[in-house]
Amino acid sequence: MMAWRLLLTRPAAEGRPLAEALAEQGYYGALMPMLEIRPLTPLPVLRVQAWQALDAVIVVSKPAARLCLQGLPPREQRVGLQWFAVGPATAAVLREAGLDAHYSAQGDDSEALLRLPALAAVLARPCPRILIIRGEGGRDWLADQLGERGAQVGYLELYRRGVPDYAANAVAQRLQAERLNGVVVSSGQGLEHLHRLAGSAWPALAAMPLFVPSARVAGLAHGLGCHRPINCEGASTAALVAALAVHSP
Repeated sequence: MMAWRLLLTRPAAEGRPLAEALAEQGYYGALMPMLEIRPLTPLPVLRVQAWQALDAVIVVSKPAARLCLQGLPPREQRVGLQWFAVGPATAAVLREAGLDAHYSAQGDDSEALLRLPALAAVLARPCPRILIIRGEGGRDWLADQLGERGAQVGYLELYRRGVPDYAANAVAQRLQAERLNGVVVSSGQGLEHLHRLAGSAWPALAAMPLFVPSARVAGLAHGLGCHRPINCEGASTAALVAALAVHSP
């Protein structure tokens, strides 16, 4: 049976450990990030009084988690504050810093987070105040849903997502030189950047199995002409490995 040889498009800080984890399972991963995480300078911070006024904080990504920890006030100034994370990997970053972040074990997206009983308990309070920590220009779906449930929602945006600078034929060369037979994307924006940067290589990429984290991103992939989007039902390494085990190149 042919082995998987995958183009990995996650940001470098996340792609390297993914490639190592895949290698341990016998899969080859060629890292070619399609997103660059660029922290804002200076990094925005909230006053202690603003933290104290909140009922809950939702952190949507690992970069957001790492950056927000840099400006976090001491624990005694955040008494009673509930923390939530989109996905277990983001929650792990917060938990390593001593924050008991809630997350859904049923999915790595905002839709799964919204179904959490702990978040429902926060939303049952009168006019709860919720802060979403993210990068610039993220999806507003979660904030809209929270607002419809009576919450006051604000954002703390800590980074920009940039497009890497590759030569015009870099993707095509990588596909040929490393004999790749599958692609992994972790977000809709990463997929859009891949489509933009692939150039003449896009038809070849679109014909390959494309591993995506959710039905939403699978829909975007279909719209861009991808023949075989595979929904891993999560963005974690475990979800990807499980999908690889039941599909063939």
